[in-house]
Amino acid sequence: MVKRVIAILLSITMLTLGFTGCGSSENEIEIDEDVLSVNSFLPTDKYVKKLGRTEETDKGLWLAYSGSGAEFSFNGTKATITLLGDDTINSEDWNSVPRVAIYVNDELVVDEMLMEESTSFTVFESETAQDCVIRIVKLSETGNSTMVIGSIEVEAYGAIKPTEDKEHTIEFIGDSITCGYGVDAEDQNSSFSTRTENASKSYAYLTAQLLDADYSLVSKSGHGIITGYTSDGTIQSWGVLSDYYESFGSGSGTVDGVTPDSVKWDFKNNPVDLVVINLGTNDYSYTGSDADKQNEYKTAYIEFIKQVRDDNPDAYIICALGIMGNELYPMVEAAVSKYVTETGDEKVTSFEFEVQSSSDGYGADWHPSAVTQEKAAQSLSEFIQEWLGW
Repeated sequence: MVKRVIAILLSITMLTLGFTGCGSSENEIEIDEDVLSVNSFLPTDKYVKKLGRTEETDKGLWLAYSGSGAEFSFNGTKATITLLGDDTINSEDWNSVPRVAIYVNDELVVDEMLMEESTSFTVFESETAQDCVIRIVKLSETGNSTMVIGSIEVEAYGAIKPTEDKEHTIEFIGDSITCGYGVDAEDQNSSFSTRTENASKSYAYLTAQLLDADYSLVSKSGHGIITGYTSDGTIQSWGVLSDYYESFGSGSGTVDGVTPDSVKWDFKNNPVDLVVINLGTNDYSYTGSDADKQNEYKTAYIEFIKQVRDDNPDAYIICALGIMGNELYPMVEAAVSKYVTETGDEKVTSFEFEVQSSSDGYGADWHPSAVTQEKAAQSLSEFIQEWLGW
């Protein structure tokens, strides 16, 4: 059983426990690996493996995009994770607060909404020391709220350690489908809530698992190549994902007054092997079958491929579409073909997902069900294996 306890303030923790990993050598303590002791760590590169786009702050590791998080290993008898909310916690919009999962040795032990400014979870407790791998994953998206991994307290032999990097890393750029929007909802009649968002059930997260790859999700509901979702056929300029692609995150949630879109992402020190672009479902709400508007989408798509290539000079790129409708897929193919012809860049290709079926059910607001997401992951992973030999 997971024991949920109210967090001790970090300042008190640092006074009463050996606190390590603050980014300052004077705060570090020497830990004897032969002695079982209680120590608390901030989630820095020295102690955790970062999952997706993250940002170190004075409070801890900031998580914005879906699927972002941290993973570490230790040998010990107890582990407690302290998580912090951003300023949206105080709004009491309980359909927008972060949803988080914590796994111990791949077993889900926490699946909670963060309702307090600071909350602690005792995720592992044993009478005898055991080897453990703990993974913390933000299940909800950046547009509604962000969160911080504040501290990691363990009773262990030695310090916690980052897990090893996988052989490959995949970045997924997308909209609500990639976020896992509504995948845990009862049916299509349910409305949006971060409570039913689950990045761990999205095709992106599942594809990375199938290929045993590290991942990063850069996704936001309602966004597209030239417009956000529109109900009246007019361009929604707020919803162009390229505007946020080079940032750590986006959305209204702030930490110490800093917005996630104001923090630039470091591509050079965070290279990926493959980028999967899955954008166009929201654009179709604007283009419809209008040929001129579809060509507008194609032209902008080519420019986005160029942007992604500039930021990821060595990565392969897959331009995908189709799960919630394949009407614009011919424009994706045309954009890729023209881009490759003009640039000679043969590390770019296209991929068409199978359109979701009513027999597989739906998530909130007609979004993909868990079954649909699993099928999409299977087909995409098979394509990647065939194309790249992974």
